[in-house]
Amino acid sequence: MSDDKVQLHIEDSGGSGRPVVLIHGWPLSGAAWEKQVPTLRSEGYRVITYDRRGFGRSEKPASGFDYDTLSDDLASVLDDLDLRDATIVGFSMGGGEVARYLGRHGEARVRSAVFAAAVPPYLMKSDDNPDGPLTGDVAAEMEAGLKTDRDTFFDGFTRDFFSAGGDLKVSEEDRRKAIELCHQSDQAAALGCMEAFGTTDFRADLAKITVPVLVLHGDADGIVPLEGSGARTHEAVANSTLETLPGAPHGCNVSHADAFNQALLAFLKK
Repeated sequence: MSDDKVQLHIEDSGGSGRPVVLIHGWPLSGAAWEKQVPTLRSEGYRVITYDRRGFGRSEKPASGFDYDTLSDDLASVLDDLDLRDATIVGFSMGGGEVARYLGRHGEARVRSAVFAAAVPPYLMKSDDNPDGPLTGDVAAEMEAGLKTDRDTFFDGFTRDFFSAGGDLKVSEEDRRKAIELCHQSDQAAALGCMEAFGTTDFRADLAKITVPVLVLHGDADGIVPLEGSGARTHEAVANSTLETLPGAPHGCNVSHADAFNQALLAFLKK
C-alpha cells in the first residue's frame, strides 16, 4: 500500500444491500454516474461513488497519479468502508483501477468486476503491443492541447466523448455537465492521469483475475475503441462476458443509459 493517502470525496448510499463501487472516467468525477446511481439504489444495491484524487471534490495533491497509487486509493475506499462481496465498476480510465486493484490487492473483498468502455489491457501502440489503439503522436497531441487551452480542449474532448458517426448522442445539457466536471480537475492530476491511462500495461493484472467479469463497451467508441480494448480484455479474462452497445460512443453510460443499466443489472443479478 502507498502511504500517500489523500482525502477522497465519497458518496455512499448506505443500506444493507450488496455494494457496487463506481469508478469514474477521465477527467470527470463520481457525479458522472448520475444516470446509474438511482437505478442501482432502486434495485436495493448499496452504491458508492468517489472522486479520484485530483478530480471533483477530492483533495488535489501534486503527485500520485500512477495506477499503483490510484489502486491503493480504491483499496482504501473498500477497506475504510469495510466493503465485502463488492462489485467494482470501472469506466474508461476507471477500468485501470479495477485491473490494477485486482492484480495488486487481490479479490478477497470483490464478488465481480465490470470494465465499461475501459482502457485495459494496454492503450499505447508499440512493438510489444501492436494492437494498442493509441499512438504516441495522438497522445502527444492530447497533452499539448490540454496544456495550451483547457477550455478548447474540454469542449472538443466532450464532443468526441459523446459522439458516434460524427453525431452527438447526448443532449447539449448533458455535454455541458461533463464540461463542468472536466473543469473541476486539477491540471497536474489531469496531465498525470492522461499519461497513466495511456502508457500503463494491465496485461499481467488481467491474467490474475478469477472473479466474474462483465466487459461493457459501445461498438462506436472513438476514444477507447472496442477492438483495441474491450474485446482484448474479454479475450484476456477467462471468466468474462462481453456485451456491446450498438451505436454507442465512449460516454455510453450517458448516451445509452437504459441499455447500459440493463446490462449492468443483469450481470449483478447473476
